[in-house]
Amino acid sequence: MSQQNPVFIPGPTNIPEAIRKAVDMPTIDHRSPAFGQMLHPAIANVRKVLKSEAAEVFLFPSTGTGGWETAITNTLSPGDKVLAARNGMFSHRWIDMCQRHGLKVEVVQARWGAGIPADRFEEILTADRGHEIKVVLATHNETATGVRSDIAAVRRALDAAGHPALLFVDGVSSIGSMDFRMDDWGVDIAVTGSQKGFMLPAGLAIVAFSAKAKAAGETATLPRTFFDIRDMERTYAANGYPYTPAVGLINGLKFSSDMLLAEGLENVFARHHRIAEGVRRAVAAWGLRLCAESPDLCSDTVSAILAPEGFNATEIVNRAAAAYGVAFGTGLGEVAGKVFRIGHLGSLTDVMALSGIATAEMVMVDLGLPIRLGSGVAAAQDFYRHGAPAKRAAA
Repeated sequence: MSQQNPVFIPGPTNIPEAIRKAVDMPTIDHRSPAFGQMLHPAIANVRKVLKSEAAEVFLFPSTGTGGWETAITNTLSPGDKVLAARNGMFSHRWIDMCQRHGLKVEVVQARWGAGIPADRFEEILTADRGHEIKVVLATHNETATGVRSDIAAVRRALDAAGHPALLFVDGVSSIGSMDFRMDDWGVDIAVTGSQKGFMLPAGLAIVAFSAKAKAAGETATLPRTFFDIRDMERTYAANGYPYTPAVGLINGLKFSSDMLLAEGLENVFARHHRIAEGVRRAVAAWGLRLCAESPDLCSDTVSAILAPEGFNATEIVNRAAAAYGVAFGTGLGEVAGKVFRIGHLGSLTDVMALSGIATAEMVMVDLGLPIRLGSGVAAAQDFYRHGAPAKRAAA
């Protein structure tokens, strides 16, 4: 795999050189004031990216999976009931984690390619007159299928049912790249990681709690040690950490979030939408379809592209890596072998996206698929030239 080529996987994403240098720093005493000068600005910036005034943000040396565990262990007790939809690999994994922790999960099965069925959630929550359901889980952007769900609709379902359950949202592949409104959507816990929209190496779980979610921790009895937000909160107040922090990554988070805010969040979201739309125009020009079942569900960070019937889509990913040194994403779970994924998030521009589209075309032609060389590139070029104007990218 050539390190000179950008990657087109849905995370970890390309790391801008300036951010890489911010992570690559000398050792400091993480109990000195210098650490607090990195930590608190990084937390404040993340709160702005989440569009929240009051959320408390915690940074754990982990990944998004650790963020999921942080959410459930700090708020729930064994036997508590959770409501979730299974519509992709990452919603499936969060459900599995809950079950392993002894929680009762009411699972709403949805097609892989569909969004969260908020109307079904409303029916279930309305019928739960005893309020046994303590938490509703929602995956904002299902990375395996390229599907974005409507979190505002999930909040409306809770409100229409008059239900007090907490709302937890996996925003690992959306936060920092797509519009996320923690306060407006009434999200109680938002989970993301360092390696996607924040353009950093993997290694930080970024978890934001509402006051309601924090209050739930006072009676929660699931075991928690490493992921205990009480320890984090206490040591943050003294510019410290309950154990050794990932200092370089936290410094990088301060730097990368500064870059996102300097670009302007609305510009960041517009850039991602524009690049994604160019990829979608290319897919249409190839005569292929997306896994997402309708345009309103299409993710602006990853496109899962259905291969022709009977063709193993993993061959496209393997050929791209072997012949051209370019990384695309394979299909996962129920769509393994059926889709290949083009990640278009983080540090990416129209021009970089065109190189990924061109590579995908060459690979499919190499493999004998009925794709006309240049068709997708031309469709994307036409959109990038005449579509929404380019803004300065985070780079």
